Amino acid sequence: KNWIIKKLKQFFIAAFLTVAIAAPKGKRETEEPPIVVNSQSDVRNPDGSSQWSYTESDDTTREETQVQKKTKSISTDSYGKPTVNEEIGNTNKGSSYWISPEGQKISLTWVADEGGFQPKDDHLPVAPVHVFTLPVTPALPYQRTGLGY
Repeated sequence: KNWIIKKLKQFFIAAFLTVAIAAPKGKRETEEPPIVVNSQSDVRNPDGSSQWSYTESDDTTREETQVQKKTKSISTDSYGKPTVNEEIGNTNKGSSYWISPEGQKISLTWVADEGGFQPKDDHLPVAPVHVFTLPVTPALPYQRTGLGY
């Protein structure tokens, strides 16, 4: 029995030392300060429009406005009869600014309306424009043949 108690004591001491050695040692050198919201605003209007923004301690900012807008859409029933429908939708506009982990300053503006989400900025990828020359078939001599010719 004594050897079991002795082995258990050794096991618990070894486990304690392992945890103590693996524990983090003080403050890390690369630890960043916490990000704090410096200012924010949020305005909701009775007509359904709104405007909100915030600024953080790491220079991140965001602003957005929203306006409700009536749009018309045309749908057709199974007999082909067109029907004009009025719908209420949102038009959003906004901008964001932040600094990437690489230190690049990024500013993004966007519009979201009936045309979809449309972001704009220089850092966004742009599809390449290809100029194609369409092949032209050679002109062959044409001779009419058949009945009556």
